[in-house]
Amino acid sequence: MYESRCGICCSDCERKEEVSCSGCTNMEKPFWGGDCKVKSCCEGKGINHCGECEQFPCEMEANMGKDAGFDPAPRLESCRRWRGEA
Repeated sequence: MYESRCGICCSDCERKEEVSCSGCTNMEKPFWGGDCKVKSCCEGKGINHCGECEQFPCEMEANMGKDAGFDPAPRLESCRRWRGEA
């Protein structure tokens, strides 16, 4: 079962309670109050998560968080796994 649009495993997040995040699939806007391009893209296409997209992994998904030092590989793997569960 998917947990987010981008592949983040919300159940493993240590900060979700601290920032009052119930996950992007359950919230109108991300917990930071801004806009998440990945969330907007998935919802605009009517898909549950990036792994369901014909263009997966697109440049946006593959590079999300890299500028902040995050490794995208675990997110991408989650999307692949969730796609297989559908």
